[in-house]
Amino acid sequence: MRTSVSAISAAILLGLGLGASPAFAEDTAPPSDFTFSGYAQGVSDYRFRGLSLSGGDFAVQGTINLNHSSGFYVGTWASSLEDTPVYGSTEVDLYGGWTGALGGGITADVGLLYYAYPNGHVGKAEYFEPYASLTAAIGPATAKLGVAYAPSQDSLGNDDNTYVYGELGAGIPNTPISVAAHLGYADGVQSPDLLTGSGTGGGFDYSVGATYAITPKFSVGASYVGVDGNSIKNFSDDTIVATVKLAF
Repeated sequence: MRTSVSAISAAILLGLGLGASPAFAEDTAPPSDFTFSGYAQGVSDYRFRGLSLSGGDFAVQGTINLNHSSGFYVGTWASSLEDTPVYGSTEVDLYGGWTGALGGGITADVGLLYYAYPNGHVGKAEYFEPYASLTAAIGPATAKLGVAYAPSQDSLGNDDNTYVYGELGAGIPNTPISVAAHLGYADGVQSPDLLTGSGTGGGFDYSVGATYAITPKFSVGASYVGVDGNSIKNFSDDTIVATVKLAF
């Protein structure tokens, strides 16, 4: 899945006037149960589950989330695309769900995502996809297992798709560098074997990369991305994706 869609930023609100006199506390609004989070970034290639949706070109992306202290959230994510009649030049994803601790150090995230293409004008392209994931710490690393299932819809040719993936990430101690690895498997209409004409079965995608945090909000990174199927230039060929990201 997109590295930004199901990742909900935790916001820590500092209460002004803690420990102050009662008169001052009465003038201070309590912390809100709602917080905003998000980011804007540029990527050298928009790769979705290993395949390029920007024709191998630079893409501008961003997201904004409204998070509630209960764990419920809604948000939107957007990216520029390679301009085509079906999808247009823009993707806008709308999503909502819940994330929270299950106990034993495990965090769950469940929700529903809607892929929208507002300036596509030929055929049907938009579709729904429920998703779920579990995240846990394994020593100094964080591991994530997830699944996304798109049921049969007109825009998918009345077929469905299942995507399962695992991710592993960790910060390098005493440095601003973190590393991450991803392995996914698509079975259905979005299989890379099917989309590259190499077969009708499922296929894997994978990536390994590193991020350098220049400041707590600004970072740069690079990932090596590969995918099963025929190697098609600027679509399914192995590549290095560079990222510049500003969070808020």
